[in-house]
Amino acid sequence: MRDLVLAVHGSAVPEAGATVERLADAVRGLTGAPVAVGHLDHQTPSLPYVLADRPGAVVVPLLLGDGYHRTVDIPSVARHFDCAVTRGLSGEHGVALALYDRLRAAERAAGGPADAVVVAGAGSSRPGGNEGTLTAVRQLGTLLPVPVTAAYCSASEPAPAEAVARLHACGFRRVAVATHLLAPGRFTRALAEVPDVWAVGEPLADHQRTAGLVAGRYARAAAAPVVWARAAA
Repeated sequence: MRDLVLAVHGSAVPEAGATVERLADAVRGLTGAPVAVGHLDHQTPSLPYVLADRPGAVVVPLLLGDGYHRTVDIPSVARHFDCAVTRGLSGEHGVALALYDRLRAAERAAGGPADAVVVAGAGSSRPGGNEGTLTAVRQLGTLLPVPVTAAYCSASEPAPAEAVARLHACGFRRVAVATHLLAPGRFTRALAEVPDVWAVGEPLADHQRTAGLVAGRYARAAAAPVVWARAAA
C-alpha cells in the first residue's frame, strides 16, 4: 500500500499541528494507509524530509486554493521522489458543506443565525488563486437564505474587517464569518479579533468531510500508475 502524505502549509500556532493530526487519524481510519504530514513552512518535518523516506507516495495538498504552493512548490518537491500529487481541495462541494456545518455551530453558540455572512479565505495574488474561496461563496450562498460575500486575510481585498463593515453599513446587524481556512494560525487569530462580528466558524481540517475528500483523492491516485508530480483527480 502506498503511503499518503498530507502537504500542509504549517503554522507557528501549536493548535495547528493538533488539528492536522486529527485529520491524519481520520484519514488513516478511512483508508488503512500509512499517513504522514509534511510541512511547507513554520513547522517540521518538512515536506522534502518526509518524502525522502517515502518514495512513490501519494501527496495530497491540504490547501483550499490553487496558489503558488499547490501549483509550483509541492510538484517541484514531489517529482524528486517519484510521488503522485493530487489536486488540492479548492472548489469541492464537500468543503462548502463543512464550511456550512462550522458556521451553523458558531451561530448556535452565539444565540441564533446571522443575517449576512463573510467567507474569509487566506488570499492569493496569483491568477486563479482565490477561486477556491469564490467557489465556496457561491456554494454556501445556495445553502443559506442570507447574503454571502468573500474576504481575504492577505494578498487580496477586501479584508475581513472591511467586508464586515460594509455589510453593517448596508443595515445587516448579525454578520458572521465563515472561516475558509484549514487550521488555526495567525489568520484565524486575526478573524477572532475582527470587530462587530456575530459569530466566527472554526477551521475545516478536522471536519469529517475534509477527511472524506482526502481519502477519495488518495484512493484514486493510489489506484493509478505513478506519474511524477502531476495532478491526479
